[in-house]
Amino acid sequence: MTSRALPASFYARPTPEVARRLLGHVLVSDLGGRRTAGRIVETEAYLGPEDPASHGYRARRTRRNESLFARPGTAYVYFTYGMHWCLNAVTERPGFPSAVLIRALQPLEGLDTMRRRRSGAADRQLCSGPAKLCQALGITGRQDGAPLTRGRLRIERGDMRQRPAIMTTPRIGITHAAQWPLRFLIEDSPWVSR
Repeated sequence: MTSRALPASFYARPTPEVARRLLGHVLVSDLGGRRTAGRIVETEAYLGPEDPASHGYRARRTRRNESLFARPGTAYVYFTYGMHWCLNAVTERPGFPSAVLIRALQPLEGLDTMRRRRSGAADRQLCSGPAKLCQALGITGRQDGAPLTRGRLRIERGDMRQRPAIMTTPRIGITHAAQWPLRFLIEDSPWVSR
């Protein structure tokens, strides 16, 4: 395990708690022979079988969502709108389909690589949404099912000496249970999604 990577035990707790606690930690990608990284500034919690917005609603298991039922700390990467990848961190316990969607990052390392992958997008737009950050960090379906606790895609401890102020809002970009207050973001961050 990478020494700075968050351990599986970090993810083995209630999903909203994981979503809040991920803020300020750093998503690191060594994919495609390039190192890119960003501080997590926005997340959304998806609560499993009882959450109609979750891919694990009613505990329906498919080939597409199999990683959602894996061990805590597993990457669940899915394709949406026929063109975008989205990264989630699986939470709670094996067999319980809950996860945290990583919604936005503050770019920290590899900005030139991110700009190239995002076709010259402005720096504030590099990682300001779940599909944008996947593109910027080179994340695709190949990482689905990979452990986020080690390897070329991982979440490492951020500098948490000073905990950021956190805002909670309803989730966005969904139609079912959108009003549930399960979106978490670092207050006043210019890097969050719009």
